[in-house]
Amino acid sequence: MTSVLLGLVGIGALLHEPVLIPPLAASAALVHSAPTLPLAQPRGVVVGHLLGTVVGYGVLAAAGSSAWAAAVAAGVTLALLMAARTPHSPACATSVVIVLQNPAPARFVPLLFGATVLLVLTGYAASRIRRKAPRYPAYWW
Repeated sequence: MTSVLLGLVGIGALLHEPVLIPPLAASAALVHSAPTLPLAQPRGVVVGHLLGTVVGYGVLAAAGSSAWAAAVAAGVTLALLMAARTPHSPACATSVVIVLQNPAPARFVPLLFGATVLLVLTGYAASRIRRKAPRYPAYWW
């Protein structure tokens, strides 16, 4: 898990984008240590962060960058995740990062999408390599 996060930091540094360590570290912890939970499944990881991204940029556009707006973004993200039946609480942190750091969407969104796909793929690979590990994912969609 650490090597995946270090790789993501390296990619972010090369692209001069904010580091997404808080939300992605939480996602990686779920995928690698609790792979059977609904919160760890690919749909939640990938779609959840994308929903958090949409909400983050929406709140940023409507309310600007402040701790108050970040709190609203996290709450709205959680509500949408529940409504979409796509549980993934670390996605709330993604919306907060966007509101507080205001990253350029054209570079940030592909980086985030690639990072979430990479987390899912490393979870899949790790579950195949470790003999007694539970299979990941429990379901894809």
